[in-house]
Amino acid sequence: MSLIRKTGRLLVALLRELADENAYQRYLVRRGVSASPEEWRRFSNARLAARFERPKCC
Repeated sequence: MSLIRKTGRLLVALLRELADENAYQRYLVRRGVSASPEEWRRFSNARLAARFERPKCC
């Protein structure tokens, strides 16, 4: 049973990383603010801007 739990925890951690939940938590801690729709919007806009405003090489 512990192998199934470990696998489940790993899967949940992976999904949180892929869904940017972990990055959002780090963002909240770094800025010292609590979660809110406005903060999520700021976080999302900053990540999208960073992704699409950087020039891509070749």
